[in-house]
Amino acid sequence: MRYTDFTPHDLLLLLQGLGVSVALFAATTAIGLLIGLAWALLRYYRTPLLAPLAAALAELLKNSPVLVQLFLVFFGLPVLLETDLTPVQAALITLSGNTAAFIYVIAVSAIESVGRDQLETARVFGLSRWQTLRRIVAPQAAAFGLGPLAGLLVNQLQVTSLISVIGVVDLTKVGAILNLRTLKPFIVWTVIGVLYYLMARLIARVCARAETRLRAHSQWKGL
Repeated sequence: MRYTDFTPHDLLLLLQGLGVSVALFAATTAIGLLIGLAWALLRYYRTPLLAPLAAALAELLKNSPVLVQLFLVFFGLPVLLETDLTPVQAALITLSGNTAAFIYVIAVSAIESVGRDQLETARVFGLSRWQTLRRIVAPQAAAFGLGPLAGLLVNQLQVTSLISVIGVVDLTKVGAILNLRTLKPFIVWTVIGVLYYLMARLIARVCARAETRLRAHSQWKGL
């Protein structure tokens, strides 16, 4: 098998696709984290109307195919709102919402893992609900939730490959372009797969280190 069909421009195209995938993953993770935690706080504070609404929306998003959500946002939302959406904007909205739904579930489970006796003790000592959340619940919930969060982030990284179907030139789309041009699918898709694997390993390692440090800090603090 000859490699002469590959050019230096292909490497540049590959790096651009990798950059798009990483940027969208980072942006949707940050937005999803903020939204998911906000939904979990609505449940924690038992906010009327908003808490059930957030729970219902999270249930809908996490139990429906991401590809269907992507098509609905990209093709349906512009018709409904009479506006235009670029493929990148549609991907950003869809993946942020989907990530938020799963982070909501993880955050709620992490908060509920904190023992009731600790909450009662905090109440006895006169701590407000916000002080209890910040000083007692949040550190333990964060340590508990980092493991599931690492698994979620690895999964969401893989989900980003779906955005190529609406025209976003991400890593997977670049792989399809190179495959069509060179007709060397084994080489192209092996490289794409290795890049996704390396990114997933990096995410898992960073989360594992953060979890180890947080658990050690929590134990030192006597939490």
